[in-house]
Amino acid sequence: MSNRITASILFCFRGESHSPSLELDLDQHMHAGGKIPDLYPLIARANNFDLYSYEYEMMQAEPIRFSDPVGMVADHISENNLDYEAFEAAWHKDKIIEQLQEIATSTLSISDLAQHPELMEALLQAYQLGKNSQEK
Repeated sequence: MSNRITASILFCFRGESHSPSLELDLDQHMHAGGKIPDLYPLIARANNFDLYSYEYEMMQAEPIRFSDPVGMVADHISENNLDYEAFEAAWHKDKIIEQLQEIATSTLSISDLAQHPELMEALLQAYQLGKNSQEK
């Protein structure tokens, strides 16, 4: 399932209200960099704001608000705020589980690993053990 969200910022500059926004495909950003990038410059560029302007500085002074979530990102939105760390961790875990599901299907003929929580936990632990040994 795709993870999409709209990021917007409401701010005033020279007596005018601005509300630049950007619809984001979070999966694309997560695949590219492993995390959600700094969204202020992305929103600014998409809305034709100069990154070296006072207007951009005023935009950065306001919080980014998130709306219209699609996918598991919806589980990480509270009061228009995104818990970046929780989403990124859940996204990475989901990708690992997808890979483990492929292994379970091809080697054990298990089509739904979620129906075997003990096996899923054992595979996750084995994955983590392998990851930890590579880091040393």
